[in-house]
Amino acid sequence: MNVPFLDLKKINQQFSPKIDEVLGRVVDSGWYIMGKELSRFEKEFAQYCGANYCIGVANGLDALKLIIDAYGIHKEDEVIVPANTYIASILSIAKNGATPILVEPDIDNYNIDPEKIEAAITPNTRAIMVVHLYGQACNMQEISKIAKKHNLILIEDSAQAHGAKFKEKKVGNLSDASAFSFYPGKNLGALGDGGAVTTNNPKIAEKIFALRNYGSHQKYLNFYKGYNSRLDEIQAAILSEKLVSLDRDNKKRHKIATYYIENIKNKHIVLPKAPANLESHVWHLFVIRTSWRNDLQNYLKKKILKH
Repeated sequence: MNVPFLDLKKINQQFSPKIDEVLGRVVDSGWYIMGKELSRFEKEFAQYCGANYCIGVANGLDALKLIIDAYGIHKEDEVIVPANTYIASILSIAKNGATPILVEPDIDNYNIDPEKIEAAITPNTRAIMVVHLYGQACNMQEISKIAKKHNLILIEDSAQAHGAKFKEKKVGNLSDASAFSFYPGKNLGALGDGGAVTTNNPKIAEKIFALRNYGSHQKYLNFYKGYNSRLDEIQAAILSEKLVSLDRDNKKRHKIATYYIENIKNKHIVLPKAPANLESHVWHLFVIRTSWRNDLQNYLKKKILKH
């Protein structure tokens, strides 16, 4: 049996009637950028995360870049970031001229280790960027204490953790600003690229609203050196429809992950640990460790090819 890593066709088939309705509605409206569908999704996703503001942007990398830009993080500044994150986290820092400072993860959950953060802080440190890797929320209580102690900006990379919680608060509402990706394979995925920033800071929200649209709040008035980074009407409308099912789908992921943890018995494989607070993990990925990594990869690839 060939089990694909991710069957997007099957995932999206359940939304087919709604997607067809959305496409017709948006096409018939004649308004395809920065319209009612985007405003609706921004309001709904902000409420879902518990944040005051949501700004829809073109993708997750842009969401991170816009946050860093809005906070004025630039050359000679340093941003602490987990060493095992995806390249987008690093690119967002480097593209703004700042320097990423890598901190090793906690081996039990693969998120940045709070106990190792303070040793990486220097006079040039401006921010800590946490990454809720594989869908599990970081220990935001300890990290927030460190950020406040050293007067640092705290940024969440929530690209893999839509709906995850830390002490009853959802990611996207645990820092100064949070970046999301809606790449098709995410827990909340569009049918193309998409992203968003959530924040409770009105000044930062206002600036990012402008930065994503050429630095403009009003046509032909450009206050910042901005970007062309906007979440389009079709993707926003599709995301609004999918958002309704996100918590239900995350519970399915948890059920599957629990089954794997309870039934995979192999001394050569280290399974991820289920957190005490089950809602803190939305299982974007179920990541295992093994010293036989390459052998296992080749074995699985051969099994797929045979079928």
